[in-house]
Amino acid sequence: MTDTPGAQDPVLARLIDQVQTARAAKGTFEIRGHGSKRFYGEAPRGEALDTRVLAGISSYEPTELVVTVRAGTPLEELEAALAEKGQYLPFEPPRFQVDGGRGTVGGMVAAGLAGPARATAGAVRDYVLGATLLSGKAEVVSFGGQVMKNVAGYDVARMLAGSLGILGLICEVSLKVLPVPVATRTLRFQLDQETALRHLNMWGGQPLPLNASAWWNGTLVLRLSGARAAVDSACARLGGEVVDEESAAAFWLGLRDQRDDFFQLAATSVAQGERTLWRLSVPQTAAPLADLGGHQLVEWGGAQRWVLTDRDPVQVRQAAQRAGGHAVLYAAKDKRVGVFAPLSPPLARIHRQLKAAFDPDRVFNPGRLYPDL
Repeated sequence: MTDTPGAQDPVLARLIDQVQTARAAKGTFEIRGHGSKRFYGEAPRGEALDTRVLAGISSYEPTELVVTVRAGTPLEELEAALAEKGQYLPFEPPRFQVDGGRGTVGGMVAAGLAGPARATAGAVRDYVLGATLLSGKAEVVSFGGQVMKNVAGYDVARMLAGSLGILGLICEVSLKVLPVPVATRTLRFQLDQETALRHLNMWGGQPLPLNASAWWNGTLVLRLSGARAAVDSACARLGGEVVDEESAAAFWLGLRDQRDDFFQLAATSVAQGERTLWRLSVPQTAAPLADLGGHQLVEWGGAQRWVLTDRDPVQVRQAAQRAGGHAVLYAAKDKRVGVFAPLSPPLARIHRQLKAAFDPDRVFNPGRLYPDL
């Protein structure tokens, strides 16, 4: 960890002054970019601190597969620059292009959410090489570096992924990127959930270029990517119906940005107060969660189960625990039961210690991850 002078950057200097003023007045900030993920986590509190003033790509080395970008930069802007060089973000972060929200790089890291390829490509944190943070002490600190071999403080930079801004304002991040796969093909199978999970577990143990999967309402969709010969061979081996490229691209994009049919149904049902949308993380080998009823979307080879249900929250969390995982209250009109699964005492203590180290006065996003943080 190294101190970084913020006064050399007038935008950052103004943000430092704002934090110093808020700290002295015991004020709080809600860190906000385009506001596309305000629904996620506990209810936002505090005065809005706009990250969009921190925008732009600081450096990009395509040959090194590394890009450094400021937190308020729209994801679509970053991805356009990567696409020009035939590269991309393999973890496919959702952009939530709703009500003018476009998703920013800082929000992507803070939320830690990944798209359809998460199970095979890795999570957001796996691609964070370094970060610069404005802490609740009004200090600018940098962790990690721009290249993989620079591992000083690397764990701290990765820790910011999924922190929902409770440790401070992410100012800039360095990310690992990858070349776009040479070949991609999508297959479709008509299977019930139990059979689909059995096939996914079987295929997962074989040398196949699996990239993403999704099951809903009797249909399993499988994406293959990699070398053309490997993709062609896998298609011949697996069978199924080949989905045309245009339809396949639209499907995966809709799933990634959570605006396909399942999520449209979920949004309507949640808005009307009929059901709650849960995101369950369980072992890939977990059996179908039939006792939860409702509508279920299965991703990540079985490891992520979206459940739109009217079941009692206690029942949902117990079902996730019995399956060996945990449940997150993803979208609901009433979040009083708590969004994230309760922490064990040792983990809760570590979370409190981290909050005290980076933001002792609870300036940034108080209560957004857990009410006492």
